[in-house]
Amino acid sequence: MIRDKIMTAFEHDSLRTYSQEDVQHILQLAIARQANAQNQEFSYEQILEIAGELQISPDAVQAAQQDWLAQQTEVKQRQAFDIYRRSKFKKRLGNYAIINSFFLVADFIGGGTLSWSLYIILSCGLFITLDIWNTFLSKGEDYELAFQKWNRQHQIKQTLNTIINKWFKALFISST
Repeated sequence: MIRDKIMTAFEHDSLRTYSQEDVQHILQLAIARQANAQNQEFSYEQILEIAGELQISPDAVQAAQQDWLAQQTEVKQRQAFDIYRRSKFKKRLGNYAIINSFFLVADFIGGGTLSWSLYIILSCGLFITLDIWNTFLSKGEDYELAFQKWNRQHQIKQTLNTIINKWFKALFISST
């Protein structure tokens, strides 16, 4: 009885067709399960061997590896950008706390109660809430524009640092 059900399920699966995306996903899950079960990592040679069994050319594997490396670089850049945004937010939050503390103390010393400073705190609180929203929202067009702008500035700084370092090295070598 159970054997018949298994055979029927197997026959059903053998007749099923899959899209390219489904095949990629199924194989990705299978490789991940096997690697996790054996606590294994794969060398580049093993990747080429697996690809060869799937009739994937070494050129296609190399191109896919380059794409993967580019994606990993972008992921790291986005993580650095998110860390940068959070550090800038912490600085603005600290400034908010210092300025509003000053207004609270000035209001309390001036009148013995808190009155006008509460309006300032509430209005600044609105801006901080919007700042929180913009800082921790990591999707959408505004995020992408901010990331692209930061990335361009970051690349310009790296290029300038490289040029300056080469210039100093050349200057140091010529002076010795």
